[in-house]
Formats: sequence, C-alpha cells, structure tokens
Amino acid sequence: MMKKFAHFLTIAAGLAASTAFAAPANTLVQRGAYLARAGDCIACHSAPGKPAFAGGLAIDSGHGIIYSTNITPDKQHGIGAYTEQQFADAVRKGVKADGTHLYPAMPYTSYAKVNDADIKALYAYFQAGVKPSAYTPPATSMNFPFNMRWGMAVWNYMFASDQPFKAQPGWSAQVRNGAYLVEGLGHCSSCHTPRGFAMNEKAGDSSEAKFLAGGDLNGWPVPSLRGLPRWNQAAIVDYLQTGRNTTSAVAGEMTAVVEHSTAHLDDADLKSIAAYLKSLPPAAPRAAAVTAQGVEATAKKLTSAINLTLGERLYLDNCAACHFVNGKGAARVFPVLDGATVANAESPAGLIHVIMQGARTPSTDKAPSILVMPGFGKRLDDKEVAALASFVRQGWSNTGSPVTERDVGKVRAKVQEKQE
Repeated sequence: MMKKFAHFLTIAAGLAASTAFAAPANTLVQRGAYLARAGDCIACHSAPGKPAFAGGLAIDSGHGIIYSTNITPDKQHGIGAYTEQQFADAVRKGVKADGTHLYPAMPYTSYAKVNDADIKALYAYFQAGVKPSAYTPPATSMNFPFNMRWGMAVWNYMFASDQPFKAQPGWSAQVRNGAYLVEGLGHCSSCHTPRGFAMNEKAGDSSEAKFLAGGDLNGWPVPSLRGLPRWNQAAIVDYLQTGRNTTSAVAGEMTAVVEHSTAHLDDADLKSIAAYLKSLPPAAPRAAAVTAQGVEATAKKLTSAINLTLGERLYLDNCAACHFVNGKGAARVFPVLDGATVANAESPAGLIHVIMQGARTPSTDKAPSILVMPGFGKRLDDKEVAALASFVRQGWSNTGSPVTERDVGKVRAKVQEKQE
C-alpha cells in the first residue's frame, strides 16, 4: 500500500520552508519547531503553491491517491480544535480526532516512539507557531478494498506497535539519543527497512537485524544504514548536514530530506545519529553479481581509449570529465563511482534514474552552493543508457549485474508518468 508514498519528498523541495519554520518566541514552541524539522513534517503536509502545513500533497500509494491533511491551527480545516491528547493519538496511533484511521503513509508506526515531552512541544508549535490556513485538501481516493479505512484497525493490530522508545542495553547517552531520533521522529525505517507483503516494515527497532537493512522505494534501491562501513561518523554528519561528503552526494528522495530536515539539526544531534548508525552491526553483504574488472585495468583502458565498448565510450564522452577515468571523482564536488552503493545495488534502477534525470545537491547553511549533475535521458536512448549503466556497475571494483534496455525502459516510463 505504501510502495510509492515517498515520491512526494522531491516535490516538497521547492517550498519556502525557512518561512514556515521561523523561530517563535515561546521556548516550548521553539522546541516544537525544531522537532517538526526532525520529523520532516513539511514534506508531507505542504503542497506546491499552498500554505505551509496546509496539506493537499498527492501521494501515490499504488492503490490510489492519498492527500495529506491540513495540520495548521485552523479550527475548521486543520487541527486547531484538537486537544493535546487527540494530537498525540493522531501522531502516535494514526487516529484522527473524529476516530478516522490515517493511512500509514503517515509514519505513525515510528512516531509512536516520540515521548510525551516532545509531543507537548510539537502540539504547542502546531497550535501557536504555524499560521492557520482555511485550505481544504482534496479527498483521498483509494481503490477497493483500501478505501475502507476501518481495515486500518486490522493492519494496526497486525503490524503497528504503540510501545514507547526502548534503549538497548549498553548504549551510551549519545547512542541512545541518536536511536531515539532515528527510530522515532526521523522515521528512517520508513524507507530503509525492508517491507513485507502488506507493506509492513519487517523490523521495528535495532534489536532486529532487518531494521534499517535497506530495501526498495518506488523502484529505487534503498541502502542499508546499518554500520555504514564505508563512512566514519564525521562523513555521516557531513552528509546529513550538507548533502555531500568526501565520497558521495545526495540524489533522489534524500535531497529533500537533507534540505528540509537533517540540515537544520544541531551538531550534537547529528553526531548522536552518526554514533547510533555506526553502532549497528552491518547488514550481510550481498553476493557479487559479476567479477570486478579491476580499478587499474578500467582506468588504463579508458586512458588508452582503444577498443572501447559502447558503455566505455559513453562514459568518456559524458562522465569522465567529472568522475575521471579512475572513478574517484573529486571530494565534496563529484561523487566517487568506484564502490558507490548506487552502482553496486542489486537493482540498477537508482543508477538509471540518476543517469537519466541527473541530481542536485541542496543548498544548506554549511554548503550553500548547489552542485548540479545534468540528466542524459533526452540525449541517450535506452540502449545507450543501459550500456553506460552496465559499464559503471562493472567497472573498477564494482560488481553490479548488467543493465538491459528493458530495465531502462521501465524507469523511463515511470519518469514520464510522473511528468504528465
């Protein structure tokens, strides 16, 4: 049911979030504004051209369109008439004041772990720190039987938990704080934990090996966050704060997450998140799909430019100027391709998306410049994109499987569908 719900994040990137989160005078409201950033509430509850938090963003669930709700303090159209307990029930249980069940595109399964003090601060912010709006979002339209909201009570009974956050034995105060943010308001598991047949997350917290072990989102492979063996804590903080580090840069859904949420967290919380993620035992590595060509062999062949395959020629023509023949790119400017997660993922869809649509880093306080990779979807046909992606997935030390024209065609169809 939630397979496609997160595509809204990239749409929300164009919103004037800085105005929506202008710091109020009240200390409790200020705390709530910060927590709303941590929860990335603006991403779901704001639509282009509409007031912040007024709802109306269309979320494709795969079984119909869910429109986000108005959570401004307007008493008729928003949540201005909610009591604090009703607000808490909506956030942590997915139940509106009138008893209607929310769909789990709202990550209440994660928000259930938010403590009472933070619920109070969030309530204060959404009642006193947000401008009321009388906008009425369109009605959610789900296919049968998903339009029967009472069925969500059954889904909640089977898959949701109302248990508060629980620290694991042996955690330091820093790791505990990071776990609380990641497992709760950060709702990182919504994307980074594999899902079951009913689109339920297969694990609820870090005590289970599948938690944050990666999965699939809208056809994109989502990497594991467990241990992040290729990054140290400083690299994780850098990535979350600026959308880039010495080896990587954000693309896809994470662009808006950084821009509207993690870039606004303070250093202590970001370091806590990094410490928590590094504390998790890494997910088991997947078996290599092909034998690596070899770093030196790839660089040597590209340098000689003799007897090149189509993929190698396309790489030299379109990519080598930035990512170089050794696939190492340039620190904090052009991401590393040799060993990149997106290049070695089981599914090539993420890499195909980036090749076709390009990517841009967000502008943040600590990295205001926007770095743009152009998209090549209009310049390259399906055969050429497949050849280029295959080379990137198999060059240097990468061991991804080859990419077919069919793989590219599926991605191109999805891209065109979203643009219509």
